[in-house]
Amino acid sequence: MGKIQGEGDYDAARRFRKAEEDFVKTGPVEQKAKEAEEALDGPEGAELEKARIDTAKGAKPR
Repeated sequence: MGKIQGEGDYDAARRFRKAEEDFVKTGPVEQKAKEAEEALDGPEGAELEKARIDTAKGAKPR
């Protein structure tokens, strides 16, 4: 129902968007932000930054 092969899935997109909204409203946003900051400052920081730059350029995640 409402699915488009190759271009996306409307139902999945709606579920993802709803879950994302719910997390922002009720999830541990501050905690996750602190965890992300600690990861960037930690030993994996350089690798995470490289992945961020690569995906911003359109590279697919490994």
